[in-house]
Amino acid sequence: MAGRRLTAELIEGYAEQLRRDERAEATVEKYMRALRQYERWLEGREVTRELTAAWKEHLTSEGREPSTVNGQLSALDGLYRWLGWTDCSVRHIRVQRRAFCESSRELSRGEYERLIGSARAAGRVRLALVMETLGATGIRVSELRYVTVEALEQGRAEVWLKGKVRTILLPSKLSRKLLKYAKSRGISRGEVFVTATGRSLSRKQVWQEMKKECARAGVEPGKVFPHNLRHLFARCFYEASRDVTKLADVLGHSSIDTTRIHLMTSFTEHERFLEALSLVS
Repeated sequence: MAGRRLTAELIEGYAEQLRRDERAEATVEKYMRALRQYERWLEGREVTRELTAAWKEHLTSEGREPSTVNGQLSALDGLYRWLGWTDCSVRHIRVQRRAFCESSRELSRGEYERLIGSARAAGRVRLALVMETLGATGIRVSELRYVTVEALEQGRAEVWLKGKVRTILLPSKLSRKLLKYAKSRGISRGEVFVTATGRSLSRKQVWQEMKKECARAGVEPGKVFPHNLRHLFARCFYEASRDVTKLADVLGHSSIDTTRIHLMTSFTEHERFLEALSLVS
């Protein structure tokens, strides 16, 4: 166990390894935040299984959600595997799968349409089209770079992520709107959604722009973040197809369990369903 001290250099080295493994940048950033918090908490002490368990207890005592604690532990698990310190890992908190999500987090179709309409009315055309693209295709923000002029002309985009490739169909109405937008911005080839300097839009930038639209659209900020548009797409797709396997393929999930998370309905809707059973006299 001697010499097992976590340093900023080790954390940065692990971050580089995650990038070489083609992990999403949002995942890398999430893991780095967790690991830096853990490093500060250690205060130079050597890493042991007992201290990992103490960190888990510390997070729990602060009132963190079990999913948040498990996320922190997942970051440590990955780092420990990379360093060969697997004997320092501890068990995650066992959480029973929830059948519903909190209403305060579920973005409805009406709220989605209000956000787009508000952005368009304010002259924020790019933001409106970005949200519409995410909502209509179910792609991740990191995959926006695959929406190119060439892809729009073909009506499909080839998305590469984590060594896998999947084909995303682009609705014809959306393609026409985006090609018109690209032409108005002098974009004749390559990515459609770029910054003034020609760089790809980042997840953080899209998130910040969406948050600015909340008050004007009258939508709770807690519901407004890019990945929630992916959840909205998943629910709408499933309502139309009732085919979770096909949805998993469209979303690029290797596990149906991951797809099921995207299909959780709100607590309010779940409550209405229980009332409709009429099993109480």
